[in-house]
This record gives sequence, structure tokens and C-alpha cells, in this order.
Amino acid sequence: MKRTEPPRGTASSSERPADQHRFLADLAWPDASDRGSGAVLVVPVGATEQHGPHLPLSTDTEIAVALADGLSRARADVVVAPPVAYGSSGEHSGFAGTLSIGQEAIELLLVELGRSASISFPRMLLISTHGGNVAPVRRALQRLRAEGRDVRAFFPTWSHDAHAGRTETSLMLALAPARVQLSRAAPGVTAPLADLLARLVAAGVREVSPNGVIGDPAGASAEEGRVLLRRGIEQLVGIVDAWKAAT
Repeated sequence: MKRTEPPRGTASSSERPADQHRFLADLAWPDASDRGSGAVLVVPVGATEQHGPHLPLSTDTEIAVALADGLSRARADVVVAPPVAYGSSGEHSGFAGTLSIGQEAIELLLVELGRSASISFPRMLLISTHGGNVAPVRRALQRLRAEGRDVRAFFPTWSHDAHAGRTETSLMLALAPARVQLSRAAPGVTAPLADLLARLVAAGVREVSPNGVIGDPAGASAEEGRVLLRRGIEQLVGIVDAWKAAT
């Protein structure tokens, strides 16, 4: 997964002397051992699924990684794990490129990941940015906590529309503008998600929105995306601050 530049307003790498130790994948095991005892391991949980004709299949994962990256730039006690790039995306299976492992698989993956991570890291935070993963992430969280592990999850809530509309288009314009094909951007079904949910579950997204968009990308901008990311990162910093203070 390509690492994104920090949203405006977050600390730059030049302000973080331990910047090279923010990513677990970059560490040798002695470095991971040194970092682990007081660190929060942050796991971005995304998906590989269609996001309309104008956004990349990696959109959810890119956003989760950007939030984790921003948190790690703000707090030196955060280590970012490699992302979980597959999730429960069966409702998008009518579109080419979508790869789904289903709810049971993502739940089991996160439970086993949490068990393994707890050997080196006392705390683990899951950043989940795909709606289809909410239920299995919560079940995994419940199981891990029942086993005595200190695990939490963050589900960002964005304004505007549900899928591949203005919000996610703005976020991707901030993170990877060259990969956003605005000439293809078009509204999909624009009814409230609550009114569509039963049909989406029963028939899948393609039957409800032929272009895969739930909402309207009109009005999206990189500046709006940076604001949304900054707010999400500020929420995460507050969560970790309170978590560490309480424990």
C-alpha cells in the first residue's frame, strides 16, 4: 500500500525524530521488541471493492492507512501494522475487481491477529473504514476483550453520502488525486441509505445503483478531503490520549 502524504495540519516527518519507526513492516524484530512494550499497534482495516467508475478499488484501505499514518505522526507511541486489505464486500460482487472474504473470515482473521499482536503490543486499535466490516469487527473486538486483551476499534463517520459519493471522492482527491478519474464521476442512487438498506442486502449494490455509487460525487474537493482527514485524526488522537491516561 502506497503511503500517503500527511494531511495539512499534521506533524511532518521532520518534526518526529522516530519517524522511521512508525511502521511495523519497516522494523527488524529487535526494534519491534523495543517499541512494543508501551506502544499501541494500529491496524488499518479496509477492503478491495468497487467505488464507482471514478475511484480505485483500494479506496477504503487507503483511507484507513491515511488515518493510521496521521495518528502515528501525532503520537510517538503508535506503530502502524500492514493493512488488512480484504473484507466483507459481498454486496459489491456484481462489479469487476471486488474481492471479498466474507464476515466470518474477517472476524476470524482479526481475532487471530489480535491474539498474536498481544504477545508484543499491550494495546491494539483497529481503524475500520468499510461499512460491511462493522459487524465482524465488533464481534472480533468482543471476543478479544473477553479473552482479556486491550483492543479497541474506530469507525469514522463522514457527512454527506454513503459510498463513492462526495465524501470518499474528496478524501481520495486529498490522498491520491492522480488516481481519481473525475471525468467518470457521476451520481448514483441518491436516496437515504436507510431507505436502501433492505434492497442492498437482498439484491446487492449493482441492482440498486448500476454505476456503484450511493450518493453524488458533485462538489468533492481535495480541501474538503483534508479537513475530513484532519478531523478523523484529531478524534483518534483524543481516543488514544484518553485510553493511555485511563490505563
